[in-house]
Amino acid sequence: MAGPVTNARAALAQWLEHLAKERRASPRTVEAYAFAGARYLSFLEQHRGGPLSLADMGGLAPSEIRAWLAQLRQGEPPLSPRSMSQALSAIRTFHKFLDRRLDTPNAAIALVRGPRVAPTAPRPVSEDQARGLIEEPALDPDRDDWEISRDQAVLTLLYGCGLRISEALSLKRSDAPLPDTLRILGKGGKTRLVPVLPAVRAAVDAYLADLPFAASPDQPLFRAKRGGALSPRHVQATVQALRGRLGLPDSATPHALRHSFATHLLGAGADLRSIQELLGHASLSTTQRYTDVDAASLLSAYAKAHPHA
Repeated sequence: MAGPVTNARAALAQWLEHLAKERRASPRTVEAYAFAGARYLSFLEQHRGGPLSLADMGGLAPSEIRAWLAQLRQGEPPLSPRSMSQALSAIRTFHKFLDRRLDTPNAAIALVRGPRVAPTAPRPVSEDQARGLIEEPALDPDRDDWEISRDQAVLTLLYGCGLRISEALSLKRSDAPLPDTLRILGKGGKTRLVPVLPAVRAAVDAYLADLPFAASPDQPLFRAKRGGALSPRHVQATVQALRGRLGLPDSATPHALRHSFATHLLGAGADLRSIQELLGHASLSTTQRYTDVDAASLLSAYAKAHPHA
């Protein structure tokens, strides 16, 4: 059995193991956090002239953390404001782990503000950003495992089935395990059938396995911390916190996951009429706006890739 952690490098290794084994973060996420953590400690070791003890991590000053951010901004290659925000989010999570698991709090990290990320025009999130929003809840040490599973299941439903928040939260316990096709009652009392992907069913199954409350068939599927029905405001606040940690724009909302569902289907070759039915749009003209979004993404990719663009 390993002895007590006494230095920063050992603490970093234990944190990464915690992310991979306890929080079930994806290998890509663990790799990104490992890179950010190693870069952070390397800077601090150079700044302080040697290896850091666990006590050193608790005594860091705000100026030292800001100096690390400045190095990221001026380094080779320099990081963008969004990438710097993502790196700071990783380090905040590391310090939360040091506080809660290794009894090494640090008040300085709360005093450090990330760079201002310029707002962009409203748009669907990319596939990688959608994946990041779904995976990021697992990295929050302040949440119980069942709350993490719940938030991931809700976000997976929004993205994987193109549901509105109200539609996802209207599901009853009797609706799960999810069937191959969900019957959704949408706006204006309009009913539609939505196929359920295996990943969506698996996310809901994982949530039910962790759920600490018994529920009768007619009770809400998604439950709040004290057992009541989960509110739309909770989902909105969760995504707001996640996009701040990931450095995503304000347009990365729960509803943006529904937009992304449609846009990514269109990009994969789905026809507009099928997307209209999946989203429950009364008019095809409402669905046609996704052609503009997809065309804009194609033009952006063209401009970046074409040698004469």
